[in-house]
Amino acid sequence: MTHGEKAKALFLEGYNCSQAVAGAFCEEMGMDMETVAKMASSFGGGLGRMREVCGCVSGMALAAGVLYGYSDPKAREEKTDHYRLIQELADEFRRKSGSIICRELLSGINGDTNPVPEERTKEYYKKRPCAELAAIAAEIFEKKMTEMETQEDL
Repeated sequence: MTHGEKAKALFLEGYNCSQAVAGAFCEEMGMDMETVAKMASSFGGGLGRMREVCGCVSGMALAAGVLYGYSDPKAREEKTDHYRLIQELADEFRRKSGSIICRELLSGINGDTNPVPEERTKEYYKKRPCAELAAIAAEIFEKKMTEMETQEDL
């Protein structure tokens, strides 16, 4: 199963968009799904359902931080490299989906910022692009991981 398929399956299981994408990489991050789900829980619905940056993008960035992030506050070069990586991932997601903003991705479907999540029904899944967006984000990050591993081997 690809990371994209895992992310889509996790979303369809009931995890939010950010949890689904980050959760698809829990093994690589050396973390259990429960921990990853808790870490990513705040980013669903464009940050707490405020419809800002898409949770799929946030989940991708969270996984990238765990796997390729920096921890030294004075690591200027590493910080620059990491921000470059996050911008590349977000740009690729924007190119493939049209936006990185949740409210734009859900335009005409639901811009509601009420903190109460919608019930996950057949109709919910039918009208939303979120499962596919989770798959796209995970595929983008999986491809980038492969590229980075190839560069390290050189």
